[in-house]
Amino acid sequence: MSQVAPASTPHPSPAPGPGAPSFADKIADPGPLGLAAFAGTTFFLSVVNTNMLGSSVQTVVLGLALFYGGLAQLLAGMWEFVKGNTFGAVAFTSYGAFWMSFWYLLNHLPAQAKFGDLVHGVGLYLLMWAIFTTYMAVAASRTTGAVFAVFVLLALTFIALAIGWFGYSQTDFMKNSSTWVHIGGWLGLLTAVAAWYASFAAVTNFTFKRTAFPVFPR
Repeated sequence: MSQVAPASTPHPSPAPGPGAPSFADKIADPGPLGLAAFAGTTFFLSVVNTNMLGSSVQTVVLGLALFYGGLAQLLAGMWEFVKGNTFGAVAFTSYGAFWMSFWYLLNHLPAQAKFGDLVHGVGLYLLMWAIFTTYMAVAASRTTGAVFAVFVLLALTFIALAIGWFGYSQTDFMKNSSTWVHIGGWLGLLTAVAAWYASFAAVTNFTFKRTAFPVFPR
């Protein structure tokens, strides 16, 4: 804040001295929270997509999608903006919005839509996220190996799911028998494990005050 001298002449606050921490430096790293929120929600939905659990339980993920995958990641993204991390801000804010939009999608499916239009619409939705994740994977190649692995696996997950949804027949959909969706589910599980590891490593390295678990900086 600016200070006012007795003569009412404004003077700027003194700049931090050499080595003095800035406001952003004092903020905890929001990355591990964002990665954990993403991993947990992705894990649950991917178990459903592998058909280890029936698709009828998919709505159980709604609370996770809205509050953990959605809100927690969105908040992490906002703090990444404060810390000046453009990559983390774009990633966490976008995937937080993804999970919020997923929650909205499951609650507001158009009742009058034709089956073919509906599954193609979801396929296009997944394709859009595949495109976004692919170019984010290019940017992630200059972060750490752990984060890069998350984005490569996630891009493959979205691609497989998009192919599966574009190819759904009504019979396949009712039986949850799409091979590509199941492949996407297994890739999603690998994505969740990679994201959990990146989060775990960041938290543990911070508390141990040393590199206990490598993240492979690139």
